[in-house]
Amino acid sequence: MTEVITNIQDMQRLARDFKRDGKSVGFVPTMGALHDGHLTMMRRSIAENDVTVISVFVNPLQFAPDEDYDAYPRDIEADTQAAKSAEVDYVFHPSVEAMYPGEIGVALKVGRLADVLEGAQRPIHFNGVVTVVNKLFNIVQPDRAYFGKKDAQQLAIIEKMVADFNHPIEIVGQDIVREADGLAKSSRNVYLTEKERQEAPELQKSLKSAEKLYREGERESKIIVEAVTTYLESHTSGHVDEVAVYSYPGLIEQQHIKGRIFISLAVKFSKARLIDNLIIGDEEID
Repeated sequence: MTEVITNIQDMQRLARDFKRDGKSVGFVPTMGALHDGHLTMMRRSIAENDVTVISVFVNPLQFAPDEDYDAYPRDIEADTQAAKSAEVDYVFHPSVEAMYPGEIGVALKVGRLADVLEGAQRPIHFNGVVTVVNKLFNIVQPDRAYFGKKDAQQLAIIEKMVADFNHPIEIVGQDIVREADGLAKSSRNVYLTEKERQEAPELQKSLKSAEKLYREGERESKIIVEAVTTYLESHTSGHVDEVAVYSYPGLIEQQHIKGRIFISLAVKFSKARLIDNLIIGDEEID
């Protein structure tokens, strides 16, 4: 039976009980608007841990004043039902006032990893992410925490944060969960018009064209970026915000590709900015 916890002290008390009883805890942090991508992580956590906790918390610190914090979808009843369908043990749903009862006196700041890609577009975003994730980790005390690879830059930053702050937590990256036509599942897909929704699967197809070039031996980033950009411009009505090739997880922009790489793209439609990516290659290069 799924239980909803809204009080931080109650969640901490449960966490202490789990540790005392020797139970492993899996944790899936979310901002709600749950979809199959989230449910896949929940089911994986349930399979790999004794207890699974998810959080539903729309974190104001990661939204700039001109972004969609107020408009971000919130439906805790639907989210709770989704969590119950996956047989999650606990839904942690604190209020903003509980999480941030006063001005934050000590702030976390992400370094170089946040200076590129989404971090360059949204300068305060990842500082807010690491702040809330640190708080959630301290409250829930998980053994494993699950994050989607669709937000691959976020995943790299969380992995670095865990290493830098010595959190005794295994970070598990979950492969992108897609619709039948290839569109990466996202809470922002509901903002697409009917025409844009028909075009949106072209994002994954553009990445497949990049993978084909890579498999055929292309190692010049400029050629791959140009090919993906041309494909997107000819197959969608959205504005191509960015196509880039970086090392992964080091996130250093690549001119001549070597090792494991991260091909990232962002396309701005009328009311939704969609991101997608491909991680390819064998050797990790920082």
